[in-house]
Amino acid sequence: MKDDKKMGQINHHLTDQLLIGYAAGTLPEAFGLVVATHVSLCDECRARLGGFEAVGGCLMDECADSAVGSDALQATLALIARGPQEPVKLPRNGADTVFPAPLRDYAGSDLSAINWRRLGGGVRHARLATSDAATVRLLHIPAGTRLPDHGHRGNEMTLVLQGAFRDETVRFARGDIEIADQNMHHTPVAEQGEACICLAATDAPLKFSGLIQRIAQPFLRI
Repeated sequence: MKDDKKMGQINHHLTDQLLIGYAAGTLPEAFGLVVATHVSLCDECRARLGGFEAVGGCLMDECADSAVGSDALQATLALIARGPQEPVKLPRNGADTVFPAPLRDYAGSDLSAINWRRLGGGVRHARLATSDAATVRLLHIPAGTRLPDHGHRGNEMTLVLQGAFRDETVRFARGDIEIADQNMHHTPVAEQGEACICLAATDAPLKFSGLIQRIAQPFLRI
């Protein structure tokens, strides 16, 4: 596979399984956030998602009617009433626009809103509030930094928001998404230039090779 990337081109996309899960509403909230954020940047995946949603709508049309509780309407209106009372303030023109729209509801309008915590080696992270089925966090990786060698006990989705990193021979830049499972073992390295900022979701702790990382893992919750 050719590794060169044109400016603004997205080369690494979501799988059909993830898009179908998102369309059906079966993904954990953390993974759904990563999918929504990627789709907001990627025309190809947005078009594929629209196709799956259309198929799902046709299937629903063929389903038999189901009775709902007498309080369904009032419960729905109550949920709407408890929604955000003020719109999210978007960055002004020329300001930091690293965060696509779906992410702003979870992280704020820009990087200045993030309360980073140190992971070591200059790397910082910020865990975002989602359901307990999986976790999602922002990662701030200084340019040129090599992340600890690690594997996975479950699934991980990593979306690049700024900068780029290389995973062995593959390059991931803004909008690209890396999907890892228990068969992947890697050592991502942020490219020189600007800091690499990623949105990463996991449904199980990582499997670190180094002793220091294994000792610190329970405290860092990664």
